[in-house]
Amino acid sequence: MTTYNTLILGASYGSLLGTKLLLAGHSVTLVCTRATADLINQAGTLVRMPAKGREGLVEISSNGLPGKLKAQTPGEVNPDEYDLVVLGMQEPQYASPDVRQLVERIIAAGKPCMAIMNMPPMPYLARIPGITMEDLQSCYRNPEIWVDFEPGLVTLASPDPQAFRPPEEAKNILQVSLPTNFKVARFESDEHTAMLRDMEKDIEAIRYQTGDGSVELPVKLKVFDSVFVPLAKWSMLLAGNYRCIGQDEMIPIKDAVHSDLDASRSIYDWVKQLCIELGAKEEDLVPFDKYANAAKGLAKPSSAARALAAGAQSIERVDCIVKRLAGLKDMHSETVDRIVDLVEYHLQKNRRQA
Repeated sequence: MTTYNTLILGASYGSLLGTKLLLAGHSVTLVCTRATADLINQAGTLVRMPAKGREGLVEISSNGLPGKLKAQTPGEVNPDEYDLVVLGMQEPQYASPDVRQLVERIIAAGKPCMAIMNMPPMPYLARIPGITMEDLQSCYRNPEIWVDFEPGLVTLASPDPQAFRPPEEAKNILQVSLPTNFKVARFESDEHTAMLRDMEKDIEAIRYQTGDGSVELPVKLKVFDSVFVPLAKWSMLLAGNYRCIGQDEMIPIKDAVHSDLDASRSIYDWVKQLCIELGAKEEDLVPFDKYANAAKGLAKPSSAARALAAGAQSIERVDCIVKRLAGLKDMHSETVDRIVDLVEYHLQKNRRQA
């Protein structure tokens, strides 16, 4: 077995993929703030997730796992030490000066990067025929961060698994609420893609020993040849996550989807059609009924809705990307227009109040 050294920017959602890599025997470094790094280096991480056939949640502590874990601040990281970089922070966080400097060092080192962001990095989208980075710059918090990446070195894993930090607990704890898979598009390079396939195989083979026997854990890494597979998340975001955002209140994802199922299906299928116009095949994407069933378990507002309610002045703008790409294909949706307008309304309100 070949073991890999992976750098993960973001210790919250990133600790989910990090835990699966540690279970498979690979080494992981989580990039985070000084306080969180000190906590993780002292106590490790703890991920809770449901497992098929078991009551309650399985708790997986990083302590004692086959792989090695450490946490560092952005300024401490030497990208040359790593085989793979995982971009696990939300897009506005890359504007932070220390993170931005780290990204510049990653680019200079020529390391392959796999994003697990809702917001696809611009260089990944530039791998899709007919899309240029210039088409989308206005949707990004700091677009200049992304322009020097080599597109062939950037890919995206659709962040379908849903997880959250329990607000009353320490920052090294993550709880999985929807244990689906990371679906990643191959790199342009066969060598870098082979590394992803090694990780896919190693994660698939994991059997975690609990106090009463071994268990197969959910949340796998699935590698696809099609660059379009991760775009399946766009329909979910527009039909559910962004429709949590109301004028005066934020609602749970399950209510956004199921309070008017026909409207949800309509916007879901419209975004799906946009992906097909961009080049996706039907089999690259996820049927609405499968998503709607999964959404029944999503009892919280989306992270975007919660961030806006908490006063965020920037969030990830997949809504903006969808609207701009649709314009390039002469497609229009009043629902998408309303979503974009509501997001802009809350951002402007938060900026005025700040």
